[in-house]
Amino acid sequence: MLRGDIRDPFWARSALAHGGFDVVVDWVGFLPEHVAFDIELFAGRIRQYLFISSASVYAPSAALALPITESAPRGNPYWAYARNKIACEDLLFEAVRRDRFPATIVRPSHTYDPALLPVRGGWTAVDRMRRGLPVIVAGDGTSLWTLTHHEDFARGLLGLFGLDAAIGEAVHVTSDEALTWNEIYELVAKAAGAPLRAVYAPYEVIASCDAEWGASLLGDKAVSKVFDNTKIRSLVPGYRAEIGYAQGAALQIAWYDEVPARRAVDATVNEVIERLLQRLGRARAPWDPAVLPAGARAPGNRERR
Repeated sequence: MLRGDIRDPFWARSALAHGGFDVVVDWVGFLPEHVAFDIELFAGRIRQYLFISSASVYAPSAALALPITESAPRGNPYWAYARNKIACEDLLFEAVRRDRFPATIVRPSHTYDPALLPVRGGWTAVDRMRRGLPVIVAGDGTSLWTLTHHEDFARGLLGLFGLDAAIGEAVHVTSDEALTWNEIYELVAKAAGAPLRAVYAPYEVIASCDAEWGASLLGDKAVSKVFDNTKIRSLVPGYRAEIGYAQGAALQIAWYDEVPARRAVDATVNEVIERLLQRLGRARAPWDPAVLPAGARAPGNRERR
C-alpha cells in the first residue's frame, strides 16, 4: 500500500513511475488535467485504466429516450461537475484512438453506501422526519431515479478488471430498479419509522436558495434517469444488481442508528429547508391535498384528517 497525494506530481512520479500495473482505477479524476496527468504517468505501463465517470454526463432532457444507452447524447449546461467529467472522457477517448491507451470509462448512476442517503440533507432529512418536520422534495417527486448499492457496483466493476473487450468502451454499472423520488422518500421514511411530510418545491425555486443543489437537480435529477445495462451484462455475464432500495434504505437507517455519533444534524441544511418553506409560503400541513402538485398523491402519511 502506497500512501500519498496523487495531486503532487513529484510524489506520484516517484512512487508510481517504476514498473507496471495490471489495472489502475481513478476514482478521483474530476478535471481534465487530472486525467491528462494519468495518461502521461501510466502510458505504456498498464494493461487497463478504468475511469470512474458519471451518468450525469448525459444531456438532461425530458426527450431523452429511456432506458438510456451509452451512446445517448452527452452535454450539461447546468452542472460544472458533469461538464468536467465529459471533458475527462473526451481526453480518454482521444488517447484510445490516437495512442491505444487502454482506457475503459465506467458510468455509475447514484451509487450509495450505508452513509450516503439519497434524500437531500442525508441524515438531517431523516432527523426532520422523525421530529415530524417537513422535508423538501424537488419538483413533483414523480421523475424516475436509479440507485445502486455499492456492493452491486463493486461486482460489476471488478468484472471489468483486465477485460480487453472493455477497452475503448463506456459502460454503465447501475441497478435496473427505477423509483420515483416520492417512492425513495417513502422508503427512507418507512425504514426510519417516521411519517413523511413532503413539501414540493420547483427546481428553479430550490436553485434560487441553494445554487449547488439547484445545479445537481437541473443538470441531473430533474429528468428521469433509467439505464440500459445490456453492455455490462454482455461483458460480465451474470452481472445483475441484487440489492433493491427497500433493503438498502433499511440497511442505511440501521447503520445510522447503530452509533449515535453518526446521526449528526447539519444546521446549514436545516436553514436552507426552512428558507425554502418560507419562500413557498407553506401554511397548511404539507400532506394536505391542496398543497400537493397536480396529479400527485399524498406520500407516506395517509392521515389527511
